[in-house]
Amino acid sequence: MIATLVFILILSLLIIVHEFGHFIAARRAGVRVEEFSLGFGPQLFIKIIGDTKYSLSLIPLGGYVKMSGDNLAECKGKADEYFSKSPGKRFQIIFCGPLLNYILGFLFFWFILFAGYPTLTTKVGGLIDGYGAKDAGLQVADKIIAINGQNVDSWEDLQNQIQKNKASDSIELLLIRNAQKLKFNVAIKSKVLDNQLGEKKSLGIIGITPFDEVLEVRHGLIESAYLGLKKTFDLTVMTYKGIWRLVTGKMSMRDSMAGPLGIFFITSKAAKLGLIAVMHLVAVLSVSLAVFNLLPLPILDGGHIFLLGLEKFRKKTLGIKAEQIVNNIGVSLMIMLALFVTYNDILRLYGEKISKWVGK
Repeated sequence: MIATLVFILILSLLIIVHEFGHFIAARRAGVRVEEFSLGFGPQLFIKIIGDTKYSLSLIPLGGYVKMSGDNLAECKGKADEYFSKSPGKRFQIIFCGPLLNYILGFLFFWFILFAGYPTLTTKVGGLIDGYGAKDAGLQVADKIIAINGQNVDSWEDLQNQIQKNKASDSIELLLIRNAQKLKFNVAIKSKVLDNQLGEKKSLGIIGITPFDEVLEVRHGLIESAYLGLKKTFDLTVMTYKGIWRLVTGKMSMRDSMAGPLGIFFITSKAAKLGLIAVMHLVAVLSVSLAVFNLLPLPILDGGHIFLLGLEKFRKKTLGIKAEQIVNNIGVSLMIMLALFVTYNDILRLYGEKISKWVGK
């Protein structure tokens, strides 16, 4: 029950923020907003304030802002209509949706980094045979505090410092054992592993596993803002790289895409870990939603921006028939994508159970 509520709240927040971006930009551009809607299906709540109807529907898996004259067939050339505005004004209205998702993601990253987040310590939990750490004499419960003279505060820092070395290198570890500081020279071995994008990378390994010990890391206000921006940028780059690998067939869509069902299960796990984990999930989903919406596909914000660029180049809008064709293609693509990711989620989450049931 709690997981379902958290799932609904997260989706609602992402949608409201995105649509509010369109809403506020439209208002600032002098476009009349006829309706601000969250969800679809039977309407549960309707409130009219000024010229705008605000509505809440039963299924919170979408939302929209209906602007006056946002359809060429309905546009009458009035000053407060969407298509009466210049391409620059319309670009602002479209872009503000993804922009607010970016801002939300950054703000959540910033808060998490400033408030504190749990991470594994640099204490050694296990040693793997045949690797440099065990051969050099490291022991379980040794706490590594520096690598080649550079301090490491978390397991992530430690991994990053080790993995960038090559097999021919050796590294100097400064560690604490029984309240004493000791130095060890440890040989590096290379191992080819798949990264988050399914790319094979040769990484430096010394053969240690983490201890089951967690510490809370906090950063200063300014440093947290910088790291939050960096996380937002890195996530954007990684997402676009992932999309490119999908398009070129280098990464499986089945293993890399999640729909509402998949997000629900991820949310369930995050809810059990606490508020910081949920906030981190919101930040990642918000930035991912912004990236996805900026793709130059029909019906997405990126598709509308692409058509605006085409209009600017041609110095005239698309015809009514062409706009209808583009919209129909976009709707068809979104329906196909929704069906695919849902089917994907079912196979990934219940594939083994379904196979056993069919086998019986």
